[in-house]
Amino acid sequence: QVQLVESGGGLVQAGGSLRLSCVASGIPLNMGAMGWFRQAPGKERELVGAIDLDSKTYYADSVKGRFTVSRENAKNTMYLQLSSLEVEDTAVYYCAGRRSNVIDDRPGHYGYWGLGTQVTVSS
Repeated sequence: QVQLVESGGGLVQAGGSLRLSCVASGIPLNMGAMGWFRQAPGKERELVGAIDLDSKTYYADSVKGRFTVSRENAKNTMYLQLSSLEVEDTAVYYCAGRRSNVIDDRPGHYGYWGLGTQVTVSS
């Protein structure tokens, strides 16, 4: 079965950087579009950035210019480079994937999920 495992979360100061990784494994993989969602306490889960098999990307307005999504298809790995971090970026970050290669901002359209990794930005 398909599994997604995130890593790289932690505590950083505002203005700092962090890189998250997500490794997909299992069969059948058939992974298409992948994305990073985040959820802060009391808030809905939101798509931060996503990337398809052709490296077409999507970013939420709140992170454009600060975060970068990338993937290495041969390694079944997706990354999220977080830069110029702000306190408001504090959340649990989840890796998600779907068989379709169409990027979607709705969590319900992604069938595969990691358990999440905590990113805490301090002032």
